[in-house]
Amino acid sequence: MLSSYLAHLAVERGLSANTLASYRRDLRRYVEYLRARGLETFGQVAEADVVAFLAALREGDDDHPALVASSAARAVSAVRGLHRFALREGVAGHDPAHEVRPPRQLRRLPKAITVAEVERLIAACGPDDAPLALRNRALLEVLYGTGARISEAVGLAVDDVPAGHAGDRHRDGDHDQVRLRGKGGRTRIVPLGRFARQALDAYLVRARPGIAAHGRGTSALFLNARGGRLTRQGAWEVLQVAAERAGLSGVSPHMLRHSFATHLLDGGADVRVVQELLGHASVTTTQVYTLVTVDKLREVYAAAHPRALH
Repeated sequence: MLSSYLAHLAVERGLSANTLASYRRDLRRYVEYLRARGLETFGQVAEADVVAFLAALREGDDDHPALVASSAARAVSAVRGLHRFALREGVAGHDPAHEVRPPRQLRRLPKAITVAEVERLIAACGPDDAPLALRNRALLEVLYGTGARISEAVGLAVDDVPAGHAGDRHRDGDHDQVRLRGKGGRTRIVPLGRFARQALDAYLVRARPGIAAHGRGTSALFLNARGGRLTRQGAWEVLQVAAERAGLSGVSPHMLRHSFATHLLDGGADVRVVQELLGHASVTTTQVYTLVTVDKLREVYAAAHPRALH
């Protein structure tokens, strides 16, 4: 029965080899657990047996370490699928795992760096007269200033950033925005702050033409040293080098996106506005950032509420 189910997952569901290996390991442990309880057929299994197996996963034993919630959830998912398959194939007359839910996983809060750390990071891009330093500064200003995903930033074309000069107060307002292409082909328009606009203007005027001369011609906004489109890996390296120079560790492009959202909310932005800026399809995805600002809420409460004095 177990072999038939794994074959079903491989052929009909198209699971990857790594996922299949994990399911095979989890389900073999499950079958051994049932046999140890004197259960030889799936028809004999009750919901209490499945719940007990879940508890055993979380507690561990002499032969198996305790599983974290994510690994236990995967095992329960495999068990639920196995029982559904057994019911469908007529091997069992009921599904004892139908009501068993995987353990809840602790929500990992997005990490953010402070505004001061963002400033150190951008300042570490290098001297303003070096073409690649100007590119690097523009890239990091766009990542932090728009909340763009790294794929969205390196996917930008020159035409996605209307020409203009940051010091020109009379230019069209469209010059202060950028067009990002997000997940599912969805396009959104995001405002460009003054620092990002200045960094882009400096890069486009003083650096990109010379860098582009090394290539065969491309509409990409951010170029590598050979004049071709900067890749995600290349952008990642730009960030890592700047972070190392700034004395920061664990900084990633996604962390800049988290910082963008967190700093907006700390500044009083509405969560639905942040949702639009990030390109989230649902506000539920964005609401995780509101948990990050709990310290800010405490500070405001302590400073403003008349009964909060200690």
